[in-house]
Amino acid sequence: MSTQAVSATPRGSLFSNKFMQTILLSNVLLQIGIWVRNFAILMYVTEQTNNNSFAVSLIVFVEFLPIFVFSFIGGTFADRWKPRLTMIWCDILSAISVVVVLFTLLYGSWYMIYMATFISAILSQFSQPSSMKLFKQHVPPEQLQAAMGLFQSLVAIFMVAGPALGVYCYQRFGIEFSIGIMGVAFLLSAIVLFRIPKDKEVEQTGDAESKDFKAELRAGLQYVWRSPVLKALGGTFALAGVSVGVAHTLGIFIVIERLGQEKEFLQYMLMINGAAMLIGGGLAMAITKKLSPQKMLAIGMCVSSLAMVGIAWSTSVPLTLGLQFFSGLGFPLIQIGISTLILQWTDEKFIGRVNGVLTPLFTGMMVIMTLVAGRLKLDFSLVAIYSAAGVAMFLGMLLMIPIFKYKAPTHASAVDGEVQKATV
Repeated sequence: MSTQAVSATPRGSLFSNKFMQTILLSNVLLQIGIWVRNFAILMYVTEQTNNNSFAVSLIVFVEFLPIFVFSFIGGTFADRWKPRLTMIWCDILSAISVVVVLFTLLYGSWYMIYMATFISAILSQFSQPSSMKLFKQHVPPEQLQAAMGLFQSLVAIFMVAGPALGVYCYQRFGIEFSIGIMGVAFLLSAIVLFRIPKDKEVEQTGDAESKDFKAELRAGLQYVWRSPVLKALGGTFALAGVSVGVAHTLGIFIVIERLGQEKEFLQYMLMINGAAMLIGGGLAMAITKKLSPQKMLAIGMCVSSLAMVGIAWSTSVPLTLGLQFFSGLGFPLIQIGISTLILQWTDEKFIGRVNGVLTPLFTGMMVIMTLVAGRLKLDFSLVAIYSAAGVAMFLGMLLMIPIFKYKAPTHASAVDGEVQKATV
């Protein structure tokens, strides 16, 4: 990574870091837009199609297919482009696309509602790795895990408030207003991001590989393949994608069929999960110095797998809500573990491509399962499918065990992917 960039960053409180202040405010705005969009579209599509499972799964499909297709491309370009400007332009283009979709929705077919999610997902593949590069530049290494914890706490807050906000906006103002909120949120986020210090000039090495897009793609694949930690993380991503794809698609049917509740009850399940994430985020930050990110990730996945199996078999509302709370406690461990592993084990100039390699493993399996889950539900019981998803998450956890012995290098080598073994 760039030692100059980090050494120039003050090592005070994270909250006094101008970059952290800016990126957190930007993320608040994006979370508002995304949660309003997600629940408004979910409510709208279920009403338009009379709870059709395939139509619901298609929402998730159009959200994650672009991630699978564009992640590696976006990550490679993110390593080439200036990350601050990339994020700003992605938010501006997202806001413009929402305006186009809104006018189409007003005067055309309701199926265009899927387009808002589709375009936003494409642009996020250029913005997200750029955000990771900025973390590498502006946050000292010893504060990275705490920074990921702060981000996870923000996500948890919106897991509590987001569903209620989304349902309220849709029921009170309708789909057009809800989509409009998304556009305004993206535009405001772009404005806020101008507070981030200007990008440093990209070093021109004159190396042929720096100018050859295909060579950069190969270099990213080779970088991941040489690292035992990143390889194991790739396998974990794929199995987690299977599990999350099922849960994300069929969660609303757990509410309707297993619990006998209306679809709006899903917001309360997510709110319970979010409240637990707030608590879990605090616990995770308290133990960051005691546990390696590998172990944090494994523990979080174990908790999630057990909760999923329990939710599959439960027909009791209190029990299901309790299991949702239990699952929420483990989720911050997963998020913090994944983000920290990527940042610790990746050189700054490879962050975009490493994200581009690993993310499709997760989203690819998730996209497949969003389509397959809706179809499988027609032939198999909801309990069996949901339980199998929990088992997949548990298998992903097992892949972490062999890399417990590794500790993060002080400098993630871009050449030989060196690792250091720790005393077990």
